[in-house]
Amino acid sequence: MPTRSPTLNSQLTRIFVALIVSLVLSREAASAETSLPALTVVVYNKTAPEAADLARFYAEKRGIAPDHVIGLTCSLAEEITRDEYDSTIANRLREIFKAKQWWTTRETEDHHEILTATSIRFVALIRGMPLKIHMVMGEPYPGDKRGGGPVDDRNEASVDSELATLGYFTPQISGAITNPYFKSFKSIDQLEEPALLLVCRLDAPTAATVKQMILDSLAAEKNGLWGRAYVDSAHGPSAGYDVGDKWLSAIPPELHKVGIPVVFHSPVPGIFPEGYPMTDCALYYGWYAPNIAGPFVRSDFRFVPGAIAMHIHSFSAGTLRDRNANWVGPLVSRGAAASIGNVYEPYLQLTTQPDILNDRLLHGFTFAESAYSATGALSWMGVMVGDPLYRPYLNWIQIDSAPVKPSAWKFYHDFAARNFSSNAAQYRASARQAAARAHDCPMIEDLGLMEAGDGNLASATSFYGQARTCYSTRDDLLRVIIEEADAWNHLKKPKRGLDLLRTALRIAGDAPAASVLRQVEQQLRGVPPPLPGASPLPSPTPKIRIKF
Repeated sequence: MPTRSPTLNSQLTRIFVALIVSLVLSREAASAETSLPALTVVVYNKTAPEAADLARFYAEKRGIAPDHVIGLTCSLAEEITRDEYDSTIANRLREIFKAKQWWTTRETEDHHEILTATSIRFVALIRGMPLKIHMVMGEPYPGDKRGGGPVDDRNEASVDSELATLGYFTPQISGAITNPYFKSFKSIDQLEEPALLLVCRLDAPTAATVKQMILDSLAAEKNGLWGRAYVDSAHGPSAGYDVGDKWLSAIPPELHKVGIPVVFHSPVPGIFPEGYPMTDCALYYGWYAPNIAGPFVRSDFRFVPGAIAMHIHSFSAGTLRDRNANWVGPLVSRGAAASIGNVYEPYLQLTTQPDILNDRLLHGFTFAESAYSATGALSWMGVMVGDPLYRPYLNWIQIDSAPVKPSAWKFYHDFAARNFSSNAAQYRASARQAAARAHDCPMIEDLGLMEAGDGNLASATSFYGQARTCYSTRDDLLRVIIEEADAWNHLKKPKRGLDLLRTALRIAGDAPAASVLRQVEQQLRGVPPPLPGASPLPSPTPKIRIKF
């Protein structure tokens, strides 16, 4: 039976419902926005150079009261002992929270202190605060009970994740604590559990980078986070990547619903290769390499201001002081405003899930709320690097926000928000006409990627061809040529793809993307890929494949 075209009444009804929802969300967002600074404390290390200035700078930009800025005297090292954590950070903060009456506590009959009410939900740690707590060896920690297995015997942790459980007053340091906010769809002030703190850190290899992260977050909230998403393609279940692949594959459909172009189906499996033409990157989700790799190592690479970038790896945040070590420090050094990582081996199932993170961000939650709702374990290894109050898609849920300058990105988002409920064929037909009229190149390319993802390769090549005539920048053109050549190969017409690639190489043989063009050309010619032993990518460690 053919699908009926929506009637005028149904269209008006949908618009009316959307308007009501927007009004409700706008009120909620406005209410939350005014209360967020009051729910936040800023913590800095008095010993660290520039830390006090950064703390004041952030507090002023966010409208956080001066008495919510706390200076502690603690180690300058990234890694500290459990005794140092207790004496210089945890115990001092508990004393301050109670003295300022931010916490209400009571003592139980068995002389345990419990938290009954709180007025603080967000903690922003400033660059210079210790990052991680190393394992307690020798004498057992007073009150701790070690269990069996690779999780329950572990007592090292990130400072941030340990502080998230500060209000539990527990001496248990071994193993992980289940996060009561995991998979929540409530704002944190609606959570009935008062003990949980959402701890993020404004940290980076340099103080200047931290300041820029703050400014970029505020600007993106005002003007919108516009650009393209890049998601590393699947590695394959046979390599032990099935859980992470499932998380990543859930992200593109959600981005398409709101009109964010996303590159996911790359002809080169795994992480994007170094020469890949990654332009206008506003969101990045990927894995699994030990150190910064792919397009990010290029000296000219920069994220869109306000971008959020996450690469899953066991030690992605092992240090934040080196712009070329691991992932989180390098990502923020290259312009990302926020990232998430691990200081020690977290095990895959206990790390932050990027699909949930992405979903909550798109729904207007803060970075801290999004990150913690995506993380199942506390008192564990994770760190959330970025402004905890940052809401990159705030202006999407506020009809009274400041006007946003028209652009191809906004046009695509507005179109998708109005029309994505239509069936796929109807949506893409009307989207193609709208994109052609608006000369919206990212939208046209993305429609081709959607068609390719659904197996409609002939239709995909048509979109790619249209995108090639639309784009004017070299890297955008080369990326579409790579996508189109791969589609022709899967259509069993490799010559069409080879002609495209060879023409591009003649014209742009010195471009960074030329190495990727040659790699795809070899695939189309049937040249076998390098043996696994020659691959620069490591196999996942046995630890990260353990399931619990």
